[in-house]
Amino acid sequence: MDRREDATVTTNDADKVFAGSIPEIYDEYLVPLIFEPYATDLAGRLSAFKPESVLETAAGTGVLTRALAASFPDAAIAASDLNQPMLDRAAARFGRSARVTWQHADALALPFADESFDAVACQFGVMFFPDKIRGYKEARRVLKRGRPFAFNVWDHIERNELVAVVSEALETFFPDDPPRFMARTPHGYHDADEIRRHLGDAGFIDIVIERVNARSRAPSAYDAAFAFCQGTPWRAEIEARGGAGGLQKATQHAADALIGRFGAGPIEGGIAALVVMAR
Repeated sequence: MDRREDATVTTNDADKVFAGSIPEIYDEYLVPLIFEPYATDLAGRLSAFKPESVLETAAGTGVLTRALAASFPDAAIAASDLNQPMLDRAAARFGRSARVTWQHADALALPFADESFDAVACQFGVMFFPDKIRGYKEARRVLKRGRPFAFNVWDHIERNELVAVVSEALETFFPDDPPRFMARTPHGYHDADEIRRHLGDAGFIDIVIERVNARSRAPSAYDAAFAFCQGTPWRAEIEARGGAGGLQKATQHAADALIGRFGAGPIEGGIAALVVMAR
């Protein structure tokens, strides 16, 4: 394979489906579990640039949107996502704001003019891009010259303790055909050299990549298992394999594995991501 072709290795179509009850569960359980500290971190990194206009791609249910709005109270923020149910959840939670707009948009074909924004940010979204270089080129196109593109990606699944235990539990629950959504997509793009190469191919320079560690905390093992198994596209894979009642049984099996590793009551584990700044 040509080294440039690896930017177009596609995810399963089902990996990008966040519908039904998933947006609500994702927002209520998964956001505080793993996303909030990195939203604060990413917004803080952009503060030195004092952007007056920010485009957020893959906004999901808006955890980064809220952090950006708090960090830049005078900035105009365009929050976009390919998945309308997630965007609807984000808009409903955020409420009305004259300076935050919500836009259904594909990050690989952005409906914005060239050099429209002072900053582009993406919280744990580029892993889902079927063509990474194309997505990066679009971010570069809509950025004003010399301005920052900031994003983060999850590190290897083994560096993220809670989800690693859940993944192992699902492998034992479905030994003949384990559901591999989390390892395949959210945790499938963590090679810093590869990311740097893709950004360079898209025309970015001054690329800085840093591993950032944090802690993931849940009120109970079941809450964490429920977040991962039922608040992500893992759910569709589990339901396809488990038949009637399989989703609940698999969730409980994952919760039991977390209890075995971290104990009963509130649990916590390490999480790790790569944070990228490029101009």
